[in-house]
Amino acid sequence: MLQKTEMADQTAIYPSLKGKRVLITGGASGIGAGLVEAFARQGAHVAFVDMAKDAAEALIETLTPDVATAPIFLPLDLRDIDALKATVATIEDRLGGIDVLVNNAANDDRHTIEEITPAYWDERMATNLRHLFFTGQAVVPSMKRAGGGVILNFGSISWHLALPELLIYQTAKAGIEGMTRAMARDLGGDGIRVNTIVPGNVETPRQLKWYTPEGEAEIIGAQCLKTRVQPADVAALVLFLASDDARMCTGHDYFVDAGWR
Repeated sequence: MLQKTEMADQTAIYPSLKGKRVLITGGASGIGAGLVEAFARQGAHVAFVDMAKDAAEALIETLTPDVATAPIFLPLDLRDIDALKATVATIEDRLGGIDVLVNNAANDDRHTIEEITPAYWDERMATNLRHLFFTGQAVVPSMKRAGGGVILNFGSISWHLALPELLIYQTAKAGIEGMTRAMARDLGGDGIRVNTIVPGNVETPRQLKWYTPEGEAEIIGAQCLKTRVQPADVAALVLFLASDDARMCTGHDYFVDAGWR
C-alpha cells in the first residue's frame, strides 16, 4: 500500500487547472487545507476564506516556498451574507474572476433532539447550508462572463448512514445534494457544472476528537477498504471534478468513503 509521501509523488497533474482562479471556503484546516494545498500545487490561483486566522496564516507560510503563487486568505464568517458578498467581490477583483468554487466550510457539532431550539436551528442551517447557495450565487456572474465554471458543494456521508446526534447537520447536508441537482439544471446552459463531494470519515484533527480508538476501528471495519480516508484522497476527487477532464460530469454526488456506505 502507498505511504502518504508516495501518494503525493504520484498525484495527477491537470493542465486545465493551471492558472484557474479558485475560491475555497473553510480552507484553513482539515479537508479545506488539503484542498488549498492541492490546487496551489496544480498552479491555480487560490483564495480561501475561514474564521481561523492563525491556522490560515500558518498554512500560507508552509505552502509559500513550494508553490508558484501563494494562496490568498481573507477572514470571513460565512453566516454574514453581506460580508460574504463583499468578500467574494474583493476576491474577484484580486484574481480577475472566479472559475472554481469549492463550498467546503461546515461544522458538525453534535446535538440531541431535545437541545434544538428555533435559534439553534437557524444558526446551524446558516453554518451548514445557507452560505453554500449564496456563495454560489455570488460567483455565478463571473463564471457566466468567462463562459463557464465549476461549483463543488461538500455533502456528508452522515445522513446516508443516519449517524446519531447530528439531526440538523444531516438535514442541511441532505439539502445540499438537492440544491446541487437544482443548480446544475439551472446553470448548465451557461456551461457551469455543479456536483456534490460526499466524504466518508476523513482522518483530521477535528474528526479525531469525536471518535475513540474503538469507534475508529468500527468505521474501518465497516469500510470495504481497511484504511482511513485522508484529506489528500478527497482533494484528488475534487481536482478531477474541477478539471476539464470532468467536463461532462454535473448534477451528481461523488463519494470518497473507502466503501463505508
